[in-house]
Amino acid sequence: MSKKCQISQRQANNGYSMSHSHIRTKKLQHINLQQKKIWSKRESRWIKIRISTKALKSRHQIIL
Repeated sequence: MSKKCQISQRQANNGYSMSHSHIRTKKLQHINLQQKKIWSKRESRWIKIRISTKALKSRHQIIL
């Protein structure tokens, strides 16, 4: 399974790891994915999804 949020479609971000002598090495900044069970009103059942914590904290209504 890919490291991608199923709601917001967020993925890993490219960045640099900076050493004390300012030598840059490339790294990936992964998103904080959690496995959650969310109630689907449409299907009237629990659905397991991989969702980022930023999407969980957002005040937008998640409609499944």
